[in-house]
Amino acid sequence: MRVLVVEDERRLAETLQWGLEADGYAVDLAHDGETGLELAQLHPYQVIVLDIMLPKLNGYRVCAALRERGVTTPILMLTAKNGEYDEAEALDTGADDFLSKPFSYVVLTARLRALVRRGRAAAVATLTFGDLVLDPAKRTCRRGGTPVALTTKEFAVLECLLRHDGHVVAKHEILEQVWDLAYRGDPNIVEVYVSALRRKLDAPFGRRTIATVRGAGYRLVGDGSDE
Repeated sequence: MRVLVVEDERRLAETLQWGLEADGYAVDLAHDGETGLELAQLHPYQVIVLDIMLPKLNGYRVCAALRERGVTTPILMLTAKNGEYDEAEALDTGADDFLSKPFSYVVLTARLRALVRRGRAAAVATLTFGDLVLDPAKRTCRRGGTPVALTTKEFAVLECLLRHDGHVVAKHEILEQVWDLAYRGDPNIVEVYVSALRRKLDAPFGRRTIATVRGAGYRLVGDGSDE
C-alpha cells in the first residue's frame, strides 16, 4: 500500500515513514500543504495522513481542495490542537478520520488499516488467482492451502500483481506502488523480487504463475505459457 504523509515536523514525518515502511507501506513525504496537494493529485495513494497546521496551505484547505477536485483517497488528519471544533472542521472539510497529537503509533496504524478497508469496500477481503490466496488484512499467503512465507516487499509486489487481475503491470508501475518517490536505486530490483516470488510460489508447487511480457512488464498467467 502506498501512503502520503503530509507533516511539517520533519522528525515526526521521518519517524512515521520509518515505521510504516517497516510495516510494508510505501511512503512519500511532503512538508507543506502545497506539495502535499500536488502529490495527492498526481499519485494513486491508498491513504493520506494529513497534518492540519502546515505551511503554505493548512490541512483543512488541502483536504477541501482534494475533495473539490474529485480525489476520494481516505484522509486521516493529525493536529496538535485538542477540541471538538477542530475535529468537526476536519470532518466537515472531507477528512475520514481524526487523530490528536501526541498519539500512539499502534492506534495510528489501526486507523489507517480501517480507512484502507473502507476505501476498498467494493473489493473482496482476499485476493485469489487459482489456488493462490492472499489476505492483505491478515498479511497471509497460501497456495493450495499451504502457507507461503513472504517478506514485506515480496508480499507487496504480489499484491500489486493480483490487484491488476491478470493484466500486464509495467516495472515502473510496480516501483510506484511498492517503493516510493525517494527511491533512486536500480529499477531492476523488481526483477529480484519477482524471481524470489517464483522460487516461493511456483518452484515448490510445480507451477509457473508470473509471466514476463518482454518489453512490457509482468502479469499472472495460469500456466506460464506467455513466459
